[in-house]
Amino acid sequence: MTDGAVTEVARVLIAADKFKGSLTAVQVAERVTAGLHQVAPEVAVETLPVADGGDGTVAAAVAAGFERCEVRVTGPLGEELTAAYALRDGMAVIEMAEASGLQHLPAGVFAPLTATTYGSGELLRAALDAGARSIVFGVGGSATTDGGAGMLAALGARFLDADGQPVGPGGGGLRDLATADLSGLDGRLGATEIVLASDVDNPLTGPKGAPAVYGPQKGASPEDVATLDAALAHYAAVLETAIGSRAAELALSPGAGAAGGIGYGALVGLGASFRPGIEVMLDVLGFASALSRATLVITGEGSLDEQTLHGKAPAGVAAAARARNIEVIAVCGRLALPPEALGRAGIRRAYALTELEPDPAVCMAEAGPLLERLAANIARDFLVRPEDLTRGPDRRP
Repeated sequence: MTDGAVTEVARVLIAADKFKGSLTAVQVAERVTAGLHQVAPEVAVETLPVADGGDGTVAAAVAAGFERCEVRVTGPLGEELTAAYALRDGMAVIEMAEASGLQHLPAGVFAPLTATTYGSGELLRAALDAGARSIVFGVGGSATTDGGAGMLAALGARFLDADGQPVGPGGGGLRDLATADLSGLDGRLGATEIVLASDVDNPLTGPKGAPAVYGPQKGASPEDVATLDAALAHYAAVLETAIGSRAAELALSPGAGAAGGIGYGALVGLGASFRPGIEVMLDVLGFASALSRATLVITGEGSLDEQTLHGKAPAGVAAAARARNIEVIAVCGRLALPPEALGRAGIRRAYALTELEPDPAVCMAEAGPLLERLAANIARDFLVRPEDLTRGPDRRP
């Protein structure tokens, strides 16, 4: 397809992630649909909001037909809050950020040494109570760096200091860890298939580990990073004493460092298998079936940048569409990739809000209307013949 060309019967699939801080994935799909129909009202549009395992994963599952289930859990600072997971036909989709995410911290407040994943364990337990036999555990956006110890404690594990008392919350508390006992973990876990869904393949510790790479985003000073790295290394060593060499091997595994090391807790304690988050979610959401009906795919996220190419939703969508020889267009708030990089990722062309409004603050505040304008431009470029265009506003501001 070339700009300005039209297929016999255009069927557009909108499979975009959220614009973080501006629009949910559902809202992105709504705005793009509205913009397309302003110019090409006859075009068939199917929407499938997507996520890569991070925040927005439960919302994407609910949009695809899962039931939203709410439960009271422990937040990252120990407070009680309401979190949600998604459930359908014995499969649960759980987003750890719902219980243990940065969004639950007050503005400007961080707790790098003490934030806990206990609530994430409570979410998992609630899903088991609801009859889940398989669980997609999406991790990302965490406020925590506790190696998943809090999560495992909520599911029955015991982490004790030299006096036989439970260690304090968060990664900082693991400095005092003397013994670990996983024998009390919820027995239903062994009969449940658990997939760790993440776009992060970091190990638990070291220069590319959870504290060094992601700790500063959670308010960790250089001293805190060193403390957390040593504490998590100690945690893995104590677990090795408790369950054997597998604990040390898994600390080096891809995904162990995801979400402050909760990936490690899932691998070592829950028997989870690691898969790239977008691959898992595309399967869960029924993307292949939707793709089979499409002649053009529109994907996107808030910022198309180098990180996008490493397991983010638009890259996963584009790869799947390219395998079917279906053209992909991207929308975004900010574009930081050259055309060559987009092409290698399978994205024909990207449209950014900053093309219409150079002020990022305005783009964030007016993301919805601006996105409709971008979608109208896409329709003019890809879905209608030039002679069919009616007179309208200029494409450029």
